[in-house]
Amino acid sequence: MTSIGLDELNTLIEINNRINSNYADLDALLAYILEAAMRLVHCESSSLLLVNADGTLRFVIALGPKGAEAKDIPVDKSSIAGWVSAHRQPLILRDVARDPRFSDHVQHKTGYVSKTMIAVPLCVGDECIGVIELINKAGGVYFDDDDLEILNMLCNQAGIAYRNAAKYQSAQNKISALQNTISSGSDYHPFIAKSPVILDLLKMIDGIAKTNLSIIITGESGVGKELVAEQIHKKSDREGKPFVRVNCAALSPSLLESELFGHVKGAFTDAKADHKGYFETADGGTIFLDEIGEMPLELQAKLLRVLQSKQFQKVGSSKTVSVDVRIVAATNRDLEAMMSEQKFRSDLYFRLSGIPLKVPPLRERKEDIPALADFFLQKFSGETKKNFTGFSRSAMDALYSYYWPGNIRELENSIERACVLGTPPLINALDLRIGYEERGSGKNEIECMAEEYASDVSGDRSLKEAVNKFKSAYVRKILEETAWNKTKAGKILGIQRTYVSRLLSDLRDREELSE
Repeated sequence: MTSIGLDELNTLIEINNRINSNYADLDALLAYILEAAMRLVHCESSSLLLVNADGTLRFVIALGPKGAEAKDIPVDKSSIAGWVSAHRQPLILRDVARDPRFSDHVQHKTGYVSKTMIAVPLCVGDECIGVIELINKAGGVYFDDDDLEILNMLCNQAGIAYRNAAKYQSAQNKISALQNTISSGSDYHPFIAKSPVILDLLKMIDGIAKTNLSIIITGESGVGKELVAEQIHKKSDREGKPFVRVNCAALSPSLLESELFGHVKGAFTDAKADHKGYFETADGGTIFLDEIGEMPLELQAKLLRVLQSKQFQKVGSSKTVSVDVRIVAATNRDLEAMMSEQKFRSDLYFRLSGIPLKVPPLRERKEDIPALADFFLQKFSGETKKNFTGFSRSAMDALYSYYWPGNIRELENSIERACVLGTPPLINALDLRIGYEERGSGKNEIECMAEEYASDVSGDRSLKEAVNKFKSAYVRKILEETAWNKTKAGKILGIQRTYVSRLLSDLRDREELSE
């Protein structure tokens, strides 16, 4: 502390108050931390990099002459920043170009020459989440130990602020999801979105919902097409009128016609009374035709008539029924390819696709994963009567790195399974059982665990760590089997009851470190 002057100390106190006063905007917090570093140690440019799950880094904030050009450049884990994050140790470099870890990739892209540098890890507990780099100290002098001391103090404050901000955002996600559930009512699903691509889609919905144009929603199975249809209805002038859902793939062709348009008594053998169809039920509101690509060609012609004239005839009747219904359709099929194969009517397609909307798969909007995962965790924690508080780092890394071929529906199923299999307070990576099917049915669970531990390139892959992970998982399973009876568990494990208690304590310590 003796090397830090009164002005620097006052500045640190001011910065500490500022970064802990508002956790609502994590990006703004990171930007202020970097600006604060430049206030304390004067230099030409600076950057803040966050660590990805695979150990590589990415620029999130870059200040200085070429900051804008640097922001989207990936940084390898063998770089200077990669070394600092992996070893959780700072570096002071007086000649950057001569350091063996230096790569001129960023310099080549931006044209900005790094001569001197100080790089400091940004840590939360024992985990390095990022690196602050200050480049080319003002006045052409070198960075020194006094600069390092004051930056270390700043990074200690910043790490605590980052952790608190992340927890605040997680809590806000949960609150937002609960509020959405309450406002939506029991008939609608909560709509949770954080990714720019989905937020842009919601803005588009705001603009088109008030129109009466037909809309077709495309996207892979499980991406949430029905939820998009709900938002269109809720934001339209038809809100408060019926929103009728029809799964075209779930009904046979003959039954689908009767369900869509209704029938009169005696129209067929089982028609013992008049029946009002979905279109008549939806009068004044919206009808959602899910899996429209499964609709038979003969029914497509009748649907086209409704689109054109707003009229139809019930099965077995010659009387015309008029309705005011907006049609929103959805499919995971390639309708244009089906048209070329004459399996879908082109005139119906162009009528339906007044405004086409495409919902991207979950792997293309991974910013939504934390909020969705928190929502499902709260839902299934209640259903399983287990008090889960969150996800371990390895579990969140698994959620981010997985391909999600089944999209949101698969994510929901994975977290429901994890709540059933896991033990509070945290969901761990093994509880999720992600991708086990893809690893081949010939592999047993031990082989799957070994493959998962070995593929975790961002973590500790030593044999000691793998054994510790297996021991934790195995002891947990035996304890679950014995309803957490330490005496019974000790007999199965072949150890004393007191040692079981010690293992339990070790388990809790490891879980706290993984948070």
